[in-house]
Amino acid sequence: MGMVRGVPRTVRLLALGAFLNAVVSFTFVYLFVYLVGPRGLSVTQAGVISGVGGIGLVAGNFTGGWFGDRFGHRRALLTGACVSGAVLVVLPVLPVAALYAVLPVAQYAAGVVRAANAALVAVSVPEGGSRRQSFALFRFAANGGFAIGPPLGALVATRFSYDWLFAADGLGTLLFALYAARILPARGSAHAVPAHDPDAPGLWRELRARPAVLVLLAAIVVVDTVYRQQYSTLPVFLADHGHTTQLYGWLLAINGGVILCLELPAAHALRRRSPLGLVGAGLLLVGLGYAVLIPGAGVLFAVTMMFSLTLGEILYKTPATAYVADQAPGHAQGRFQSVYAGASIGGQVLAPPLGAALYAAAPGLLWPVCALLAAAAGGAVLAARRLPGPGERARVAGKGPHAETGSPERAPAG
Repeated sequence: MGMVRGVPRTVRLLALGAFLNAVVSFTFVYLFVYLVGPRGLSVTQAGVISGVGGIGLVAGNFTGGWFGDRFGHRRALLTGACVSGAVLVVLPVLPVAALYAVLPVAQYAAGVVRAANAALVAVSVPEGGSRRQSFALFRFAANGGFAIGPPLGALVATRFSYDWLFAADGLGTLLFALYAARILPARGSAHAVPAHDPDAPGLWRELRARPAVLVLLAAIVVVDTVYRQQYSTLPVFLADHGHTTQLYGWLLAINGGVILCLELPAAHALRRRSPLGLVGAGLLLVGLGYAVLIPGAGVLFAVTMMFSLTLGEILYKTPATAYVADQAPGHAQGRFQSVYAGASIGGQVLAPPLGAALYAAAPGLLWPVCALLAAAAGGAVLAARRLPGPGERARVAGKGPHAETGSPERAPAG
């Protein structure tokens, strides 16, 4: 297990909890089917309810880190998990009108949990420690759980009822909160003690002092919108070219299988490589994947596209998360992770409407535009390696030749 050597025990325990929680986190995979099926709603009503829930999730990711920085990451995680779990348990007995309010609350709380988990991983690793391996292990655990969850959810829904999906998801989330309360110290640790300093610079000021982080965040929003076309316009594109749903299912299986097999070894093997260099290369691979679809929609093109897309994901997601953690000042670690978490999920809201509108208006332009956007994002990240960090700005401003440079290309030690 040399690939996870140096990963703190707390991160390993958090990863185990994330795996178990992900196994039962199948509610929102089947939410739309539940709303138009057992609940008897129209497609339009189900779309609105699902949409406002998605907005709540993105908002929770963007703002959840503030709670951790202000009140402690442990407290933010436990509160978010308890709120989300409690709402899911009672959701099947609520009237339809209440769903418009409670689903955004549940999803917002889930977003807070996601941001808090990322911050907890970041503060659990010592400065210069194995942050990339830690984030890779956490992603590996969560992806492994999600690989099991949807098939298990389908079994529960068909053998029992959809109501049991919500009960299982809610109870599993509440058990995760109990588990996290046991493994995270309640006092005297970075998990529990907030780093709040009323005199510290605000989030925007800290971000402006790190222009490479701002470039990375913008690039992640763009590429996530492109990347998530595989969940919206790609299946429509394949169907329009005579392929069955079975091919699409196999493509998603390739994505999940390659990630589970390669992400941890890649994080270990590349742990000393420049983070922004890896991220930039990953974004370029995402663009290359969609460019493969420009000449045609054959099976070979589709499989090659998915391999390129998946390798790009492996290269950019873990190093980007760890890089933001490395660049964050101690008093704003939660908020830095939160803005990254929000950026990394922004495509969930942007990808379906934007991709669908372009595909409807000009089907032949969708993949060239996706490829160009991802390539531009990758190029911007590669160029951002030359931007100064906060310490370097201070030195340039005249604070002496021995001032710390704080290079944005600081790679975490393995």
